Amino acid sequence: MSFVDEPPETQKGECFASSCQVWQCGGRIEILPCSRIAHLERHHKPYAVDLSLALKHNALRVAEIWMDEYKHMVYLAWNIPLQNSGIDFGDISSRMALRKKLKCKTFDWYLKNVYPNLKPIHNIVGYGRMKNTLDENICLDQGLVSGKTPIMFYCHKYSLQNVYYHLTGEFYVGPLITEARTDDHCLADPGNGEKPTLEPCSKAAQNRLHIYWDFKLGKAVMNRATKRCQEMKKDTSGIYEPVLQTCTTQAWTIQYTVQNWGSN
Repeated sequence: MSFVDEPPETQKGECFASSCQVWQCGGRIEILPCSRIAHLERHHKPYAVDLSLALKHNALRVAEIWMDEYKHMVYLAWNIPLQNSGIDFGDISSRMALRKKLKCKTFDWYLKNVYPNLKPIHNIVGYGRMKNTLDENICLDQGLVSGKTPIMFYCHKYSLQNVYYHLTGEFYVGPLITEARTDDHCLADPGNGEKPTLEPCSKAAQNRLHIYWDFKLGKAVMNRATKRCQEMKKDTSGIYEPVLQTCTTQAWTIQYTVQNWGSN
């Protein structure tokens, strides 16, 4: 069985591809508790310093070859559009033929039997950077990782500005958490004051915090319970910050949508 998918743009991501191939195609990997594994880094790496495009290339190859109906999770996590991604992940026909020849199992089987700790995500309808039309140079941002207060910050490509809107009304803000026992951060209206907060989603739902919002592209973001809108205004130093207030005419956009959601 061949373990490394060629041609890799860099040797990153092949471990997950190998795991999928081994498990889904009838093999197994044994973990020895007392074993030790080391990775000796090369002094000079034969690839560019910026690995983002190469990593996305490899991640999409794995997703398209092995992950079946779950492949969208890679696109969401890497903030890549589901249609016309702009990333050429190459010809995968030979790998798909190998998978068929070996009668490999589905990725759904892999999740249920090998890695049940991976949390499937199916109902996200909008994702990416989120902007208020007052100033489209700044984006909603998680802010300090150790904190719970979202901010408005100049738009960049890093995961602190990833926003995921669910069909059920939640906004996840920050990196997408895919481990079943770990919570994403949900945007919440605390019910008093003008500052929105970020709360662990499961805990927020149990405590009946206000984490459900109505939103359509180019429209307001309104909390279903409090009827207040998330908007933004300038603080005393002239910097925009997110606020909760009576709805005005402010509108928001989100970078990518799923299945034409929010176009009406």
